[in-house]
Amino acid sequence: MKTLSRIISAAAALAVLSGAGACSNELDDTRIPAFNVQINLANPGLWNIYGVHGYGDNVSFIRDQRTPASFPFTETTYTGYGGVLLIMGMNPFEAGAVTPLAYDLSCPVECQPSIRVYIDPANYDAVCPVCGSHYDVTMAAGAPISGPALTGSVKYGLQRYNAWPQNGGYMITR
Repeated sequence: MKTLSRIISAAAALAVLSGAGACSNELDDTRIPAFNVQINLANPGLWNIYGVHGYGDNVSFIRDQRTPASFPFTETTYTGYGGVLLIMGMNPFEAGAVTPLAYDLSCPVECQPSIRVYIDPANYDAVCPVCGSHYDVTMAAGAPISGPALTGSVKYGLQRYNAWPQNGGYMITR
């Protein structure tokens, strides 16, 4: 039953993403200010250590906090506005494709770099600890599924980033 509910939520979110909703249902996933994003996990060794490998597997990259602590941050490593969430999920734009997905960690309702979503291990939703909004980051491109991000006049989705396959790993960019 829970799976059916998530599928219905994902289908509804995809309808909003594709523009099928009315004006009051449009999704704003660009509320987070534009900051550079570049995390080089193209080296297979780095990908094996810091990448995501199974559905729901996730890692957060926050440069100013040196998270993960052992990650080799360089002068060309940028982690967006509030940090980057890398999670393995279903590509919402390519049916059946399981792939790494990347999002800004900042909640778009709160819109502050220090208010970051976390992953609920029970269902892999991204959850804002302040406003309580839930986002589907594994099947619906970061679309809101509950809370103020969904119930307001403007629906706020998480800012998406690109995860490009390269050399046996991935490059995360804006």
